[in-house]
Amino acid sequence: MLVLGDNILRRRIAFTLLGLVVFRVLSSIPIPSVDTLRLQSFFSNNEFLGLLNLFSGGGLSNLSLVMLGVGPYINASIIMQLLTIMFPRLKALYQEEGEAGRKKFSQYSRLLTVPLALLQSFGFLNLLERNGVVSHLTSFDFVTNMIVIGAGSLLLMWIGELITEFGIGNGVSLIIFAGIVASIPSLFGQLIFTFEPSQIPLYFVLFVVAVFVIAGVVVITEAERPVPITYAKRVRGNKVYGGLSTYLPLRLNQAGVIPIIFALSILLFPQLIAQFLSQVDNETVRSIASSVVAFLQNTWLYAGLYFILVFAFTYFYTALTFDPFSIATNLQKNGAFIPGVRPGTSTAEHLSRILVRLTLFGALFLGFIAVLPSIIQATTGIASLTIGGTALLIAVSVVIDLIKKIDSQISMREY
Repeated sequence: MLVLGDNILRRRIAFTLLGLVVFRVLSSIPIPSVDTLRLQSFFSNNEFLGLLNLFSGGGLSNLSLVMLGVGPYINASIIMQLLTIMFPRLKALYQEEGEAGRKKFSQYSRLLTVPLALLQSFGFLNLLERNGVVSHLTSFDFVTNMIVIGAGSLLLMWIGELITEFGIGNGVSLIIFAGIVASIPSLFGQLIFTFEPSQIPLYFVLFVVAVFVIAGVVVITEAERPVPITYAKRVRGNKVYGGLSTYLPLRLNQAGVIPIIFALSILLFPQLIAQFLSQVDNETVRSIASSVVAFLQNTWLYAGLYFILVFAFTYFYTALTFDPFSIATNLQKNGAFIPGVRPGTSTAEHLSRILVRLTLFGALFLGFIAVLPSIIQATTGIASLTIGGTALLIAVSVVIDLIKKIDSQISMREY
């Protein structure tokens, strides 16, 4: 049995690596008619595209077939989860109908990804063509490239879901993580090329900050509040059941890295539309779009909006994934209770109060870590730190989740 378990774990790891290799190969195949010099210049002067490149797993920097990455799928998931607030039927489908309901909910997200991918590919091609990065395309070439780019995003979504099902960890998060890791050599190359001895103290301070960020993310991710649970004694025949004491672990950060991804998606989509509209012929539309772009490129305003979105999405996603009333009902059905708290509604309210206080600290931490690179950028003038800080936060969280998934597979093998 141990040998069989080892083989299953090896197959899962091998499948995950194979999926990531396929993704990296696809991200190195560019679409036709790309002006490489203009592309490099366009990216070097645009932090917004750097953040989009993070979501595409590095595929956008060379306008590859998968240049949109998993962005459309993430946006579709966000829209679907926001719709659960407006439509109780969707909320019941996601939370109450078990695995079958979640599969149907995921299917709706996939279907919504198709029009979003085509819409984003249309916007990108227009933006790149107007800036001379892509040479003038005929109508047929434009539509063909739009379909190819949209299909590339759907293919990447499919690869991510295959990794989730047959590999180790969350496939979409691992694709973003792979793009972050793939950009590390070029980042170090830029640092070496632009190295100046006078900046050694600054590099040392940034290294210390990075260490503290990694340590903070690990601590907050692993921190939990144990809520004591007692099972009532039940006598059946000559046997006594229950009477055990255990605890319900409530994590300080129930949402993980999802609020960061949600907040970035919300921030990036208006920027994409505004940058596209800033090139149109209408003077009024161009003026409004340019104002929106200037507003979002202001470091302090951007950081403030980013912090608010991360904070809000932390509470939103926690409320979406953790239902105190459902937990209280399940505890009552199984003859369990929290000492000093009445079963049922009182238990749900008690859990809600604890969760609100815990999520406050988790949301403040995530928001602070998210905007810390922007603060450092404003004081040091190094623009790439904003991308690096977000990438560091996502990478550490993905690695922690991956280690947990591997440990759980090992535990299953032993049992």
